[in-house]
Amino acid sequence: MSINKISLGTVQFGMRYGIHPLSQQVEFNEIKNILSYAHAKKIDLLDTAPSYGNSEQVLGKVTEDRFKIVTKTRHFESLEISISDSNKVKEDFIQSLDKLNQKKVYGILIHNANDLLKPGSKKLFNKLEELKLEKKVLKIGVSIYDHRQLQSIIENYDIDIVQLPFNIIDKRLIDTGILLRLKSKNIEVHARSIFLQGLLLMSKEQRSEKFKSWNILWDIWHEWLNDNKITALEAAIRYVISVQEVSKVLVGVYSTKQLKEIVKAADGILPNIPPEITTSDVNLLNPSNWNKL
Repeated sequence: MSINKISLGTVQFGMRYGIHPLSQQVEFNEIKNILSYAHAKKIDLLDTAPSYGNSEQVLGKVTEDRFKIVTKTRHFESLEISISDSNKVKEDFIQSLDKLNQKKVYGILIHNANDLLKPGSKKLFNKLEELKLEKKVLKIGVSIYDHRQLQSIIENYDIDIVQLPFNIIDKRLIDTGILLRLKSKNIEVHARSIFLQGLLLMSKEQRSEKFKSWNILWDIWHEWLNDNKITALEAAIRYVISVQEVSKVLVGVYSTKQLKEIVKAADGILPNIPPEITTSDVNLLNPSNWNKL
């Protein structure tokens, strides 16, 4: 398995994030340690965004030229994209470069895929293409939350990267053939939420009562892990890394120790996965639905 698919999500470097008991904003000295270890292990890509608290400023103090960086646009509240909105994309990006202490970055993504589905959205994408032509960014793309957003976007826009949620219990992108289609278009797939915000790594006792509707799934999951003497961390990371169509696997960490555990867990054999360890239930797979449970 290719461990160098591992990339670092940096939302935790700028703010508290996630439902895991360890969720917290990472201390500056620990960020430096994490990035030093990542660089030593040939982890070469960092994912950030202006909305991740002060993540960009922190990275600007410590990354130098050791990493490829992907950042994102703001969310647009308007129902239709205006010229003013599109101008903000470039203004924000120049600010991001300044915070990141970079002359150019590897990628920029439309942070809210719905912004590419609104009237006038071509104006936004044109700004990204301008930045690419100016060689301020190598690749442009989109971050999606709902897989249904993707079909229309890849039909209408020439994107280089798509960042999307993907994990061992969510096979929708494989079953629908979308992953293969992305591969055929040479679109990089950056998988995130591979631990489902830590939900997959929890013991039965740690998992909130609101997830009890899926107790049958959890029972099969834990039984399979136990039978194969494999940890949830090992199974979750090895699965996503093993999928050929996935270019990068984003993980967020709170400590160097945690990153070391992930790197170690990634290296090994993945047992055959029973089909019962899958669901297409968006109430579970989309964390934005959890507050309704």
